Amino acid sequence: MKIYTKTGDKGTTRQMTGQFVPKYDPQITALGNLDELDSWLGYVAAIAPTDTAWVVPILQDLQRQLYELQADISVPRHDTIRESDIAALEQSIDKMMAAMPAIKAFILPGGTPVAAALQYARTIARRAERAVDELNDHGQSLPAPVLHYVNRLSDYFFALARYVNWRADREETLSQQK
Repeated sequence: MKIYTKTGDKGTTRQMTGQFVPKYDPQITALGNLDELDSWLGYVAAIAPTDTAWVVPILQDLQRQLYELQADISVPRHDTIRESDIAALEQSIDKMMAAMPAIKAFILPGGTPVAAALQYARTIARRAERAVDELNDHGQSLPAPVLHYVNRLSDYFFALARYVNWRADREETLSQQK
């Protein structure tokens, strides 16, 4: 089986509906950003050392949810992401944040390699959110759970990055020097 189709050689791609659109179509851009986030999470899981291996199944579950999120955006009548998925993210965020000291100032992304990579995942999630919001505002009305879920992702990665550092006993670096 060949993995190339040559259908994109002229700058277009085929949506799940069969329609050809430019590769910069808002839906394709949103899906590409989510795909980049999914791939980055695979990288983060791959670099997780033994003492941070507990994060790997969490990241793989998120990768699976990102596939469902992409399907909800691209496949007509596909409706997998639910408000319960958003509630689960919020509960995880709240649990992690409650375990750690409160933030008293802005912190610099960094710490352990996994935490730093999760902070980068946060920025990819924010870019994906902007693209999904633009898609929703300009032509493809998306279900509320899709919009809510993608909005929570960056918060989740922020909390998870802090939690990884906290569990590794890595002190956070403040954005302003004392």
